[in-house]
Amino acid sequence: MTTNPPRAGRREWTALTVLMLPLLLVSMDVSVLYFAVPEISADLEPSGTEQLWIFDIYGFVLAGLLMTMGSLGDRIGRRKLLLIGAAAFGAASLLAAYAHSAETLIAARAILGIGGATLMPTTMALVRTMFTDPAQRAKAIGLWSGVMTAGIALGSVMSGVLVEHFWWGSVFLVNLPAMALLLILGPVLLPESKNPSPGRFDLLSVPLSMTAVLPVIYGLKELAAEGWNVRYVVSITVGLLFAALFVQRQRTSASPMISPALFRGHGFTPALVLNTVSAFGMMGSAYFTTQYLQSVLGKSSLEAALWSLLPSVLIGVAAPVAAQLVQRGVERAYVVTGGFLVAAAGYGLLALAGTDSLWLVLAACGVLAAGIVIVMSQLTDLALSSAPVEKAGAASSLLETGTEFGGALGMAALGSIGTALYRHGMPSDAPAPAQETLGGALAVAAELPGRAGDALATAAREAFTDGMRGAAVAAALLLVVAAGLAAAGLRRIRVREEAPTENAGQADSLSPSGV
Repeated sequence: MTTNPPRAGRREWTALTVLMLPLLLVSMDVSVLYFAVPEISADLEPSGTEQLWIFDIYGFVLAGLLMTMGSLGDRIGRRKLLLIGAAAFGAASLLAAYAHSAETLIAARAILGIGGATLMPTTMALVRTMFTDPAQRAKAIGLWSGVMTAGIALGSVMSGVLVEHFWWGSVFLVNLPAMALLLILGPVLLPESKNPSPGRFDLLSVPLSMTAVLPVIYGLKELAAEGWNVRYVVSITVGLLFAALFVQRQRTSASPMISPALFRGHGFTPALVLNTVSAFGMMGSAYFTTQYLQSVLGKSSLEAALWSLLPSVLIGVAAPVAAQLVQRGVERAYVVTGGFLVAAAGYGLLALAGTDSLWLVLAACGVLAAGIVIVMSQLTDLALSSAPVEKAGAASSLLETGTEFGGALGMAALGSIGTALYRHGMPSDAPAPAQETLGGALAVAAELPGRAGDALATAAREAFTDGMRGAAVAAALLLVVAAGLAAAGLRRIRVREEAPTENAGQADSLSPSGV
């Protein structure tokens, strides 16, 4: 006789609200420095290399440690690791706010990345253990996905507002109240959960996972930012070689960091692959739309950030609507397929944009984001439902790592298409810097007299918009293909209400109410 899983009550939903605070801040920290850079440069006087590291070290450390921290949380306890990470994140935020040198700020940002790597997979894993009822879990994961997506856009806006009224360190101090609240309420509201029989922690897998992820992420991001360079191709190749070694280690180790059994879960692998594709679509668009708002339409950085908040309105309703459809009997395969098609339609709208299409671009971003959030929320629920509950941390970390990889790949691939079309559309007699990037063209145009400068700027804006349209068409086609794969690959998947654990006799250790 089967019994329905227990439903979450007020305590679990309150705990989810507490978990949303660190998640929001971790996602905001990706973009929180956008408007603080001039102030930081004037105060700390970093070199060009140091300024790049101030920006990039957070994301690199976070991406490199996600798998390690997800596996560690399964072993020592997800609540324990979450609270340790919150304390580290808060301390690093304080250090960053009052840093008196570029080196100190870089170190603080690195510690923030370590803290972020503990917070992201543990929050998702705790959602998995607190919400055992499928309908409630789908709703909770939908909220998790929406907060994660909205945080990146909100970070840049908050940065602009704070820097305008306070000093640059204030962008880090906003983390402290949320982390303090988590440290106070977490032990009371959050359940402890871990794998009761985790085996030994495989230390060799830690450097292997980092050297598999970091060179690939670095190479893809640099290709997107600077274009083709053999150095970045070599970096990606090295990362892939270490990825092969990492996979081999997981297959042969007696106690792997990432158990191969996860991929035998019904639905986990397709969910992981399709989620990576959805991240490709989301971040690929960001490469163009931020430049479009600022360099094509001439908005200031703060104006562009404020306008970019409008599409977030659709994000807030997309995931709950998707969850309701599944609960009312619509097959998940159809919902995910529909989400990919909605996202493809968003790219289709973007492909219609001209050089003065603010509302069309904003609508395209909103439709695209809504479709991606539908896909991500459903695929996250599918992946976590397919994984044994004692390995929820490892499963969450794989999803997050796939998201980082897909986002970097989207920016690199679509950015390369856009750049190629931009260069093709520029006049052959334009100065070399103008033929490389839109920013370079506008800088050159500002130095030219009268109509010559205006003509170059107009040509550059049109060429960039052509590149954006071409990349949008390519992305739309990819998402249509993904929709077909989702329709074909997910229809046969029926996830049990509660995935079997590998240690059924230790159920008490995994219970959301057990500590």
